[in-house]
Amino acid sequence: MAAWYCRVCGLDYDESPWGPNGNAPDHSICECCGAEFGYQDHTPDSARQYRAAWLAGGAQWFYPKLKPEGWLLADQLGQVPDLYL
Repeated sequence: MAAWYCRVCGLDYDESPWGPNGNAPDHSICECCGAEFGYQDHTPDSARQYRAAWLAGGAQWFYPKLKPEGWLLADQLGQVPDLYL
């Protein structure tokens, strides 16, 4: 199973919340940055704007209890798909 990475923060997921064809978002929420798939990451510009605001706010986890021990922001941001950087 291929990993899918949040377009905003780079968190890895087992399945794409954008569906198998990449065009049908399920509007779920990223557990790390809180982006709604299909809204804040709808375009590269919207993903960049949301990421900038999330980072400016301290890059807090949306669901803090799910934050992995030893989490490294820089490593995760390195997984953001190139188109959305």
